[in-house]
Amino acid sequence: MNENIFGQNIKLLRKRRGRTQDDVAVALDMKRSTVSGYENGVAEPGIEALLTFSTYYKIAVDTLLKIDLSKLGESELSQLEKGYDVFISGSKLRVLTTTVDNANNENIELVNHKASAGYRTGFADPEYIRVLPTFQLPFLSAERKYRTFQINGDSMLPIPDGSWVTGEFVQNWRLLRSGQAYIILTIEDGILFKVVEDRIDNEARLKLHSLNPAYEPYFIEIKDVREIWRFVHYISAELPEPNLPKNEFASSLAELKKEMAEIKARLKQGKLFE
Repeated sequence: MNENIFGQNIKLLRKRRGRTQDDVAVALDMKRSTVSGYENGVAEPGIEALLTFSTYYKIAVDTLLKIDLSKLGESELSQLEKGYDVFISGSKLRVLTTTVDNANNENIELVNHKASAGYRTGFADPEYIRVLPTFQLPFLSAERKYRTFQINGDSMLPIPDGSWVTGEFVQNWRLLRSGQAYIILTIEDGILFKVVEDRIDNEARLKLHSLNPAYEPYFIEIKDVREIWRFVHYISAELPEPNLPKNEFASSLAELKKEMAEIKARLKQGKLFE
């Protein structure tokens, strides 16, 4: 085991729960000296001991052996302790690059239009993330990680172009819920804000829907996705357009289709500018 990662991890988890070595030893039916030996790297646990600690902390053996938990942010550790262990679900652990304020509280980084292009390649670069503007929102949970993105275009109307959309980091993509909105970072298209239809298990892809009915749904391969953030709220200086009653909307749509048909017919006849 490399650099006693296992020992460091179980010590960290024990202390985060406010438990002593005696507490853990009694719970696991071990001697306190055995627990101490594992934590300090004096003794190496066998498979039974590994499984015992895994069950006790509800964290996969692979995580305890391979991931230095001390390097994870508070939001990621909290998700892990709540049972969102991506090794258990068969996914690759996604370690998020993040920043904290002077009181060690996680910031909400701001990714505006100008920064969006760079975010596609710099999302995992600590130097890039460090220079992003940051702020705090006191009504959001301190145990979760948030980031705010400025959206572009009208595909998610009535959420206006230029709105600031805040998302909660999703570490385990198997917890996605169809019908919810997410901010998705992809290799090709950069940052997307869409309503998601989860097809990961059967098709290894997501179907993305816009709120604006003028835009057709489309698919993206999950292998092209780098980050997913669950939509929490948005901030905008613009008032949303009022919703038309269903019959008025249908009437307007029918009229628009009629006008389009007339334009196409005139184009074919060469009479558009007559």
